Amino acid sequence: MLFSSIPFLYYFLPLVLILYFISPRKLRNSVLLLSSLVFYAWGEPKYVFLMAISILVGYVLGLLIEKYNQNKKLSRLFLILSIVFSLGSLAYFKYADFFIENFNAATGLAIPLLHVALPIGISFYTFQLLSYTIDVYRGEVKAQKNIINLAAYISMFPQLIAGPIVRYSDVEKSLSTRRESFDMAAEGIRLFILGLGKKILLANQLGELCEIFKASTDKSVAFFWLYAIAFSLHIYFDFSGYSDMARGLGKIFGFDFMENFNYPYISKSVTEFWRRWHISLGTWFRDYVYIPLGGNRVKPLRHILNILIVWMLTGFWHGAEWTFIAWGLFFAVLLALEKFFIGDFLKKSRIISRFYTLIAVLLSFVVFNAANLNEGFSYIGGMFGSGDFPLVSNEFFYYFKSFLPILAIAILGATPLPKKLVLSLEKKPFTKRISDIFEPLVLLILLFIMTAYLVDGSFNPFLYFRF
Repeated sequence: MLFSSIPFLYYFLPLVLILYFISPRKLRNSVLLLSSLVFYAWGEPKYVFLMAISILVGYVLGLLIEKYNQNKKLSRLFLILSIVFSLGSLAYFKYADFFIENFNAATGLAIPLLHVALPIGISFYTFQLLSYTIDVYRGEVKAQKNIINLAAYISMFPQLIAGPIVRYSDVEKSLSTRRESFDMAAEGIRLFILGLGKKILLANQLGELCEIFKASTDKSVAFFWLYAIAFSLHIYFDFSGYSDMARGLGKIFGFDFMENFNYPYISKSVTEFWRRWHISLGTWFRDYVYIPLGGNRVKPLRHILNILIVWMLTGFWHGAEWTFIAWGLFFAVLLALEKFFIGDFLKKSRIISRFYTLIAVLLSFVVFNAANLNEGFSYIGGMFGSGDFPLVSNEFFYYFKSFLPILAIAILGATPLPKKLVLSLEKKPFTKRISDIFEPLVLLILLFIMTAYLVDGSFNPFLYFRF
């Protein structure tokens, strides 16, 4: 079930909110858990059992890790079992056919593929379970004794299928002592509607342009660049919009999830870009892979190796394709170059650094969205004039003019300028009073417009479901 769908907006969510807020406080986690299981079963009924087994295993092993924390060997054994189970499940469902295909290619064998369907959200809830058991082992959190609370945390539908990756330590207290409030709910509704607007009014329109380009037989150098820009904006508004919706829903239920995107396209380096893009994933790999490997507290060659390992895994986390591995390694090389060679230069030039970062990100997302490496490299070649493509084409002019308003709004919306304008207006008493009066009306009109788009059956995919 998509957040940006009529069944969710007008049937599922209102019913859940009614049940949640009329329930006694001690039963609200149970309502949240039951709602989350129904939400997940809507599209993946058989994989609810996989998630339930994962939660049960994590619950039992968490208790055992804490119980034997004085016996480090035994406690470490239970942690290893947790890691093996979680990563083993992820490897089987997400990567089995990838490994078989590449083994067959390397050996000439013909081992049949398993054709296992990918459970939606498995990459996200697996990482949440891992962070829970690792933090229990480290003594940073107490093992959860109430399985309902742990299950509600792992399966929580606002962030179940596409993040942000919420760590148990961030919501441990909220699971048992949160206090929902009108102010948090109002902020959550605002954040949800704005995130929905990002998704429906911007991401979906930009996604249509990307599909038009791929189907075009009249490609040109300019059209390749238009596609690269459109897709980079598309994936940003698609994923950040979903993250905003998840954070908004979390606030309604009394949780405060971390911000997942912070205007990444204003970055002056790739290093800064990854502090602003998919923040929950980047910090997860930093704390659970990069730092345990030694981080930057090692010799330069080992430091570079650590960067390569982390970013290869980051790419591979996104999907079982060489395109994602190449995408991750591309960023690893740039991050290493910035760390050891060009970082000081980038700090001296705000214009060159921003231009370099944007070009690097555009090229990376072309590979990211390609069906395979050959297609990705051919698209990049097309951007730089290879393949005998003309500089411009009729279709480029037509679709550039057609989508120019959306592109202009999206480019502006990817910067902090609109937010700064709103905040500056809210500092003035008169404009703040106007805002307080008209904001609910504007949000209601925005919701009405987006509903019309959804009723019309417009283009409405979601990229990160496949991860």
